[in-house]
Amino acid sequence: MDAEGPDTGTDAALPLERDDVVAALLAQRGRFLAFVERRVGSRAVAEDLLQTAFARTLEKGGALKDGEGAVAWFYRLLRNALVDHHRRQAAEGRALAVEARDADNAPEDPELKGAVCACLGDLLPTLKPAYAELVRQVDLEGRAVPDVAREAGITANNAGVRLHRARLALKRSLERSCGACAAHGCLDCSCKPRG
Repeated sequence: MDAEGPDTGTDAALPLERDDVVAALLAQRGRFLAFVERRVGSRAVAEDLLQTAFARTLEKGGALKDGEGAVAWFYRLLRNALVDHHRRQAAEGRALAVEARDADNAPEDPELKGAVCACLGDLLPTLKPAYAELVRQVDLEGRAVPDVAREAGITANNAGVRLHRARLALKRSLERSCGACAAHGCLDCSCKPRG
């Protein structure tokens, strides 16, 4: 047989069938994406899961013989990917819950509390009164943001934004007042004698 002649062996049929399978799957991409997105609630996550499934198909899809069977197989693949995704999310949620519970139950470290910059007490009143009060209650007294927000008559989200702004303002004040001490986290503050 001529080296450039058509190959009639079984290997030549496989790429053609694989191309048909890939074409059948790509024709259903929109449906696949909608199927996954409805189950995860996020287009970005759905896109990631779909792309991973397509990559897996290219690795293992050569054995599929027709487009119809490939679509059914791909839906099974997507369902398995969704189960794995939800299991990972549930495990992450449990780990975060344990971490949050441990943080809430952690004993207060008096040594760390004593290491807070002595200048903080002098600079706190220079902030807006609402900002100073939030920092005092949340950061110094250890109260929860939602509780402080409820007492102030604002939403927890609003209190969080105010607290963030207050911390930034306080940081700028500390950097102006303490210089190098503030740049190193104000641990063992030496810019003012403790009284």
